[in-house]
Amino acid sequence: MPELLVNGAKLFYEEMGSGPETVVFSHSYLVDGRHFAPQMQALRDRYRCIAYDHRGHGRSEATESGYDMENLYADAVGFIEALGCGPCHFVGLSTGGFIGLRIGIRRGDLLKSLILMDTSADPESEESLKQYNLLIFVVRWIGWWPVIGKVMPLFFAKKFLSDSERQDEVREWKRCITSSNKKAMVKFAKGIFGRAGVYEDLPRIKVPTLMVVGEEDVITPKNKAKRIAEKIPGAKLVLIPQAGHLCTVEEPAAVTAAIEEFLSAYSGA
Repeated sequence: MPELLVNGAKLFYEEMGSGPETVVFSHSYLVDGRHFAPQMQALRDRYRCIAYDHRGHGRSEATESGYDMENLYADAVGFIEALGCGPCHFVGLSTGGFIGLRIGIRRGDLLKSLILMDTSADPESEESLKQYNLLIFVVRWIGWWPVIGKVMPLFFAKKFLSDSERQDEVREWKRCITSSNKKAMVKFAKGIFGRAGVYEDLPRIKVPTLMVVGEEDVITPKNKAKRIAEKIPGAKLVLIPQAGHLCTVEEPAAVTAAIEEFLSAYSGA
C-alpha cells in the first residue's frame, strides 16, 4: 500500500500513469481520492496522476490531532515536496480546494496550474455553521443513520440520486460516508468549518487557474465559485449542468473535458 509519512501522519495515495508533468488530486470531506477516478483514468496516458487521502479519510491514518486548516495545508505541501512532484497541476475539490487556494497564495512555486472545484474562499456563514454543527453532534453521539438522508442531497444533485441506472453508485458513496472514521470526521469538521477566509488574498495567485462548480451545488454554490474566478487574475469559470457538490462523480465526462481543455493550454504534456 503506497503511503508517505508527512507532517506526522501516514497518508495513503494512489498513483497511475506517467508523463513529464504531475497532476495531484485532493478530495472532499467525508469521502476519499476515489471520487477522482474517472479523471485519473482519462489523464493517465499523458500525466502522472496522484490522488492522496486526507488524514482520517480513506486509508490514511486517523491521527489524534492535526485536523485544523493550517495543518491540512501543511500535509499537502509536505506530500508534494516528499514525492518531488512539484511544480504540479493541483486539483482540489471542496476541502481540497481550500487547500489548493492556500498553496496558490503561499507556495506558487509548487504549482504549474490550479484547478479548484466546488469550493469557497470565505469562512462558513453562521447559518451553515449551525447546520453543520448539528450534523456533527448527531454523528458524534448517535451515528450516521439519523443524518445520512440529509447528507446525501448536500453532496449530490437530484438527477444522480434518482437515476435508476446509478443506484449502485449511490449506495457505494453512501457506504463510503457512513463507514468513515467517526471520531476523525468530527475533528476534521471542526477544523475545516472553523477555517479563516482567504478571499482578499486571491490576487496573489499567479498560476493559471480553472474554477469548476456543479450548477446545483448547495454546499459551495456557483456564486461562490464566480467570486473566486473574478478575484484570481485570469481565472476561468466552468459550470457543470445538473451536478451537485461531487461533480467529478455525477458528471465525470463534463468535468474531465473541462480539465483536459484547461491542461492542454497550460501544460507541455
